[in-house]
Formats: sequence, structure tokens, C-alpha cells
Amino acid sequence: MFDRSLTVSVNTLNYPSCTLGFVNSYRTLSRTRLNSNPLLAMPPSSVLLQTDESRKFQESKKSFGSKAAPSCSDSLLNQENTVGIVGGASVDSTLNLLGKLVQLSGEENDFPFLLCSDPLLNKELLSHDRSSFSSLNCKGGGVQLDDSLIVENLRRKRVFLEKAGARCIVMPCHLSHIWHDEVCKGCSVPFLHVSECVAKELKEANMKPLEAGSPLRIGVLAKNAILTAGFYQEKLQHEGFEVVLPDKATMEHTLIPALDALNRKDVEGARNLLRIALQVLLVRAVNTVILASDDMQDLLPPDDPLLKKCIDPMDALARSTIKWVKSAEKGT
Repeated sequence: MFDRSLTVSVNTLNYPSCTLGFVNSYRTLSRTRLNSNPLLAMPPSSVLLQTDESRKFQESKKSFGSKAAPSCSDSLLNQENTVGIVGGASVDSTLNLLGKLVQLSGEENDFPFLLCSDPLLNKELLSHDRSSFSSLNCKGGGVQLDDSLIVENLRRKRVFLEKAGARCIVMPCHLSHIWHDEVCKGCSVPFLHVSECVAKELKEANMKPLEAGSPLRIGVLAKNAILTAGFYQEKLQHEGFEVVLPDKATMEHTLIPALDALNRKDVEGARNLLRIALQVLLVRAVNTVILASDDMQDLLPPDDPLLKKCIDPMDALARSTIKWVKSAEKGT
């Protein structure tokens, strides 16, 4: 899928529910589906960490090659431009951001990153997503979901990446950003938020309202859990935009059926319903629509005219990450 393939120098850290790999340099990334134990590569010299019964990291007694495994208290990478990535609800969403970073970094702008991908966290996020969707369809009202396990899991990943040497942390997952504020408490390094990245870019674009005398409107189309969390609305309004969300009828008659159709593998039906939902927002004089869903992004073909009216928030997150990398390299 990507024009360039990945050439890496990778160390890997394995523990019962998480695999972390860090890449020192790369040129190209080839998008391939990772196995249940998603290692980017296994080099001759690797560092292996495991956890004990209390899930605390322990140094593995076995290491490969001449490089000794560092103690858990030591940073694995010491470069000031190291990026830490907390894997998303799917491997695809994580690879999607990595591909964007590779394309944006350019041939001569390699940078190190640490990636933490945890199948258990993936399952917890997907379960929360399904439960939220079922709750929306429940006529008797929503069910209060317990997200404490997700928050704790995300926080552990963030702390681990910090200790491993990450100087900036990102999450390539729309759903994970619901708990961003809780997860980043106590974080000692920049922890980028996707909605803030989008809002700042739109502000810098200096767009003009489509209707004279009207405020500049931005539409947001996402799953109910994202819209209910409200972080896109908050960041956009902070930058002076009027936010337009799908109304109840649009959610009930187009967006929810579109996701239902997608779950049934009816791609064409889901695509047509998504187009209707987008058109409903566009006729309300929005300048652009933030399409905050990987599922929705993948539905429309690249040459679809409606897609040109949409923004992929992960593009903004990737651009902001590269800006941070270049700033860190210059020491500014």
C-alpha cells in the first residue's frame, strides 16, 4: 500500500500481553498484516523483557547477540527525537499511522520510534466500541460502561514508553483519545491529542465561511462513543469554529445502519449510507467534515468526490508528530 518499504534496525521487548519494537532508522514501509504477536522484525541482536505475576517488567535472563539487555530503569533509546506509539484498537490503525509517518518523514529524515502493541488492549477497546454501539441501539437507554481497565492499560503503556526513552507519545486510535486526559496525567513528555492537531491545522488554514456573515462551520462524523466524548467539539470550539454534528435522524437512519451493513460485510450498502450522512452535513454549509473513523475512511474509494470534502484526523496527527520530530532534532 505504501510506496516505500521498511528497512529497520529493531529491538523487541516481549511480555505476556504486549510486544514493543523500536526502530532506529527506516526508508520504506510495506504494509503487511502482522501476526498475533506483531513484531516488525527480529534482528540478530534483541532485547527481551518479560513480566512477573504482578505484571512488572523484568529483564529476561536470555539475550541474543553481543548487546546486553538494559535494566528496566534505563532508557532503551536516548535520542531526543524518539516517538512513542501506543497501538490502536487494530493493527491496521497502527500501521496506518506508521505509513503516514514514513511518507512524511522523507528519505533523509529518519527518526527512532517505540511501538507498544497489546492484543489484550485491542480486545478491550473493540469490546468497548461494540458495547457503546449496542447501547446506542438500546431503546431502554444507554448502559454505563466500565472503562477503568482500559484507562489503566493505556496508562501502563504510556509509562512504559516514557521509561523506555520516548520523548513524545501518540495514539493512532480514535477511541483511545476518549481517555487521553486521564492517561496523560503525570506524563513528563508531550502527549499529542488528535483533535487538537486537527483544530490547529484548520485554524492555520485561514478558511472562509461558505455563507457570508455565517461562522466557519466544521462537521464531525464519527461513531457515537467519539461524538459523546466531545473532544472534537471542545478543541474546535476553542479555535473559534462552529461544530456541526449529525442529528438524531441522521444517526438512526444512515450512520448506524451504515455500520450495521459494514458488520454484515455489505460494503456497497454501507458506502451508500455513508455518502448520505456526509451529504446531510455538507448541505448545512460546513467547510469540511472530520471523518473520525477508520472504518468510514476505508469505505469510500480514493477518487470519491465526497472524500475530498473530508479530513482524516490521523493525517493531522502524523504531520504534528513530524513537526515535533524536526523541532526536537534542532533542539527547539
